[in-house]
Amino acid sequence: MAGMYSIGAALLVAAFWMPTLSAAEATVTLRTAAQEGSEPKFIADGQDKIAGLCIDIMRAVEQIDPGLRFVGDQQWKPLIRVLAELANGTEDVSCAIQPTPEREQHFSFFGPPLYVIDYHFLARSDDDIVINNWDDVRRLTPKPVVLVNRGYAAGEILSAVGGLTVDASSPRAELNLQKLVAGRGRLYFHRAPGLNRLLQRTGTAGQVKILPQVMASAKLYFAASKQLDRETRDRIAAALFSLEKKGELERLMHKWD
Repeated sequence: MAGMYSIGAALLVAAFWMPTLSAAEATVTLRTAAQEGSEPKFIADGQDKIAGLCIDIMRAVEQIDPGLRFVGDQQWKPLIRVLAELANGTEDVSCAIQPTPEREQHFSFFGPPLYVIDYHFLARSDDDIVINNWDDVRRLTPKPVVLVNRGYAAGEILSAVGGLTVDASSPRAELNLQKLVAGRGRLYFHRAPGLNRLLQRTGTAGQVKILPQVMASAKLYFAASKQLDRETRDRIAAALFSLEKKGELERLMHKWD
């Protein structure tokens, strides 16, 4: 995939850079943000603190390469704003983004896959709907409205499947869950892990159920602004490959799953 290069190249960069780092060297500041409604990537941990898988990954990268420092990860932003700022260079990197053909035109995806997500349908708890494949969705009568978050890769997946009535007008999971409960859509298409935590956080666990069938899967990567220099991108990738090699990425995923 474009922008994702080999572990060998990244580790070669690591071999060159990491021994040369010193306290006297200027720290490279990497602007980022916490993505709203993205459990387990970013999770509210008390009133003023943001925790989660991506926070742990960024802190681990900083430990491996002390010359890198992520800033902005304690500020919430909607994903559509995060992606817009990544595209225009206001932000430098974003953690755990799903590559799509459209996104690859605007961002560089790099490093190892951080983890895999599975897409499920959510429905009202009192709905006796059974879905095993996409044809089951197309055969539903009356034709259901499928809710997705605006600007999310889920919408591109449904467009590629075709034959579905999609409502992508709401940018946040909370709004789509409210619409689902109110009957303004029969299905909500969203990704796991994080679904159970989402339902608990929004108070909809008793009103909404997660259908068991996995409809699609995808790998998530670090994404960088096209304006970020290749040298810095390679340093982040080298640290990420080091975390992968040590099994740390997998350990962190299990911690937050």
